[in-house]
Amino acid sequence: MASSLSDGDGPITAINVTPFVDIILVVLIIFMATAPIIARRAIKVDVPKAAQHERAATEAKDVVYNAKRELFIEGKRIEPDALKSLLAAGVKADPDLHVTLSADKTIAYGDIVGVLDLVRAAGVRKIGLEVERK
Repeated sequence: MASSLSDGDGPITAINVTPFVDIILVVLIIFMATAPIIARRAIKVDVPKAAQHERAATEAKDVVYNAKRELFIEGKRIEPDALKSLLAAGVKADPDLHVTLSADKTIAYGDIVGVLDLVRAAGVRKIGLEVERK
């Protein structure tokens, strides 16, 4: 009985890490939810506006064609030939690969069709065009 009284009298030497782990997991979830939004806006593209549009698939590969006629995939600059081979490898791994194309509204329609043709030549059949709500 004397030993049970002496156990509560000493200093607490153990740290309860459960609340710390809970906070870290919440911060991780918040970071995972906001990272794609932050990365998407890192490249300046002025996409056209449309009254009717659908939400893009969340698992789609993002291809960006900016006003300087530079191609990006998932935020990394890439040459057209490398884009084609990368997408072809992606189609081999996942035949149901989705691609979302964001093109600046100042780019000529023919240039955008050229990028679409490049993506189609890689074997991608599900392509979406990103627009903003009017």
